Amino acid sequence: MTEYTLKATCKTVHLGGFSSALKPALVVESGDRIHVETFSGMNVYQKAPPEFVPPAFREICEHLPGDRRVGPGPHLLTGPIYIKGAEPGDVLEVRLEEITPALPIGFNAIRSSWGALPEVFTEPALHFIPLDLTNRIAEFPPGSGIKFPLHPFFGILGVATDEIARSSIPPGTYGGNIDNRQLQAGSRLFLPVFLPGALFSIGDGHAAQGDGEVNVTAIETSMNGTIQLILRKDLKLTAPFAETPTDYITMGFGQTLDEAFEIALQHMIEFLERFTSISAEEAYVLCSLTANFHITQVVNNPQKGVHGLFSKTNLPEPIAL
Repeated sequence: MTEYTLKATCKTVHLGGFSSALKPALVVESGDRIHVETFSGMNVYQKAPPEFVPPAFREICEHLPGDRRVGPGPHLLTGPIYIKGAEPGDVLEVRLEEITPALPIGFNAIRSSWGALPEVFTEPALHFIPLDLTNRIAEFPPGSGIKFPLHPFFGILGVATDEIARSSIPPGTYGGNIDNRQLQAGSRLFLPVFLPGALFSIGDGHAAQGDGEVNVTAIETSMNGTIQLILRKDLKLTAPFAETPTDYITMGFGQTLDEAFEIALQHMIEFLERFTSISAEEAYVLCSLTANFHITQVVNNPQKGVHGLFSKTNLPEPIAL
């Protein structure tokens, strides 16, 4: 195993989407560990206080080359990372070892015509929110006494497909803008591979987010992390799957919440049938008895997200993945 540090620079980030044509920012072997730096908020940096825009981030905002602008989304991603030996049909295991906000501040934005209530909240709004990194809490509105814990995670973890310019906004079978707050440090994410090398990218740091992410954004902030990338030729997946210290997680993405839920449920049934040797009907019953399905997000049009959680405590022994 080799350890790498991947800093965010004009040569190692890309804006707005995923692309099969991007030159890799880093080439690694399966099992290598990467200390990765990500920046967020390129679309708001000109309105931000100085502490939100360190010099390295400003350099990217003002000098990012045109060939690193690959899609219409607002997200700045670090990568892609090429994993040697990865081929279509394989699975990429992403071990999320450490996730830490890089700045003591983040932002939340309401965008016109976006969000869960676009006809109610019609005007754009931008709030910068201080982060107490020592006590791992934030307060909003400032001075209100309403405080909540920080649970940092990366909103976007995904691989490239054969598209030259795929927007970073919608999630899908490739991962991407999953916005799943369960994917905190100590979790594992499993992604289907579509291209040689997988071309994995990461970013969209969130210091805190509620299920649904209802107004379009969480507390968006620059995020550092340590990840390990492992090539799995022994697994076959058609959609992202995750494991946390407490749960197994299936995911569904669809143009409606009903569609997203049905897909997440079907994936949970398939998971239980495959790894516990019970029948599909028994798995369906078990999901009704003890699985929990949450709205991941409702705002990443055209794909809404639902994820299902199945507690490890339900099983006689952990499933070895």
